Amino acid sequence: MIDLRLLREDPDRVRASQRARGEDPDIVDALLTADERRRSSGARFDELRAQQKALGKRIPAARGDEKADLLRQAGELSAAVKAADAERDAAQEEARSLLRALSNVIDPRAPIGGEEDFVVLETHGAPRDFAAEGFAPRDHLDLGHALGAIDTERGAKVSGSRFYFLTGIGALLELALVNMAVAQATEAGFTPMITPALVKPAAMEGTGFLGQAAENVYHLEQDDYYLVGTSEVPLAGYHMDEILDADTLPRRYAGFSPCFRREAGTYGKDTRGIFRVHQFDKVEMFSYVRPEDADAEHQRLLAWEKEFLTRLELPFRVIDLPSGDLGSSAARKFDCEAWIPTQGRYRELTSTSNCTEFQARRLSVRMRDEAGVRPLATLNGTLVAVTRTIVALLENHQRADGSVRVPDALRPFLGGRATLDPVAP
Repeated sequence: MIDLRLLREDPDRVRASQRARGEDPDIVDALLTADERRRSSGARFDELRAQQKALGKRIPAARGDEKADLLRQAGELSAAVKAADAERDAAQEEARSLLRALSNVIDPRAPIGGEEDFVVLETHGAPRDFAAEGFAPRDHLDLGHALGAIDTERGAKVSGSRFYFLTGIGALLELALVNMAVAQATEAGFTPMITPALVKPAAMEGTGFLGQAAENVYHLEQDDYYLVGTSEVPLAGYHMDEILDADTLPRRYAGFSPCFRREAGTYGKDTRGIFRVHQFDKVEMFSYVRPEDADAEHQRLLAWEKEFLTRLELPFRVIDLPSGDLGSSAARKFDCEAWIPTQGRYRELTSTSNCTEFQARRLSVRMRDEAGVRPLATLNGTLVAVTRTIVALLENHQRADGSVRVPDALRPFLGGRATLDPVAP
């Protein structure tokens, strides 16, 4: 959630942020009204409670009519205190509910607009000219079938559409990518983590995934657990309700977990293959930092993502996402998009978000420094989302005979293999 002081001191900035996101700016005025009601009702309760305590001290010494009058006043004050307490609680709950419905204030450097209004910041590598090489590229599913690596037909038979099996070299390729990502993260100072895939509502709500993203979250109603769509959720909740010593920051974690997404609203999109699926594995970077260090940490996370994709020898670009395409927690977000030859366009492989103090306030994660106790900042960044990375690897490194060249950096994690060779016609 945002800082209420910002809302009171600069409501126009918050309204502008809401409009830039394509969200309702009127919530700002509703929240200001609720906040004023919360504060006035709290002051009214404190005033009445003080009167009640003062009156209570006079009653034991009173006699006769005076005592009867004081007891009558005490009864009236008791009822008034109860009413003020209920009013205060209702006002607090209304303000809390509205505050949790308000998205993070966007970074003024983020492009304004809808999904297509992103800004390309840089491009790395050039797409291959397959025509010059004398053959037409095959898509990842055809390649995966020939390599004995991907089986979507049996995935659909067992679990339904958008499910798959990674088989043989496909399974080994996933493990290689995960191990390569974890090795890079560990070398960079991250603590590797195996995180829960099921979380309580507090963790899911605290990270902001039960707002606009709720339609893509799987909820196990009988047990009131949520399946995570990213290990960002358990990693953000890891220090929930804790105060961290500022001298121990930054704290960086690299979480590996299965991820589950309903993919609501994507009917008919990316139905072939494993680019858009309901379950996949991912290595996610997560940082807890001082708020004043968040911007520099965001650039570090982006640099580590770029390093990983460069080591995989993939052509990619970096985009600055527009305001209307930001998640509710993100103030600014960068995507790394790899070139997919058979689609003839760049597609998202990784992203990194600066959530400033938004998640920390919701999850009550704070830091203690020389200035006292205050919220810290959280950031996240994908190092590898396995299925999409496999798509990009197979298509970009394929050869005319159906084999796939293994990038040099990945070979040690694949038992030294230099190529993936077809096992079926």
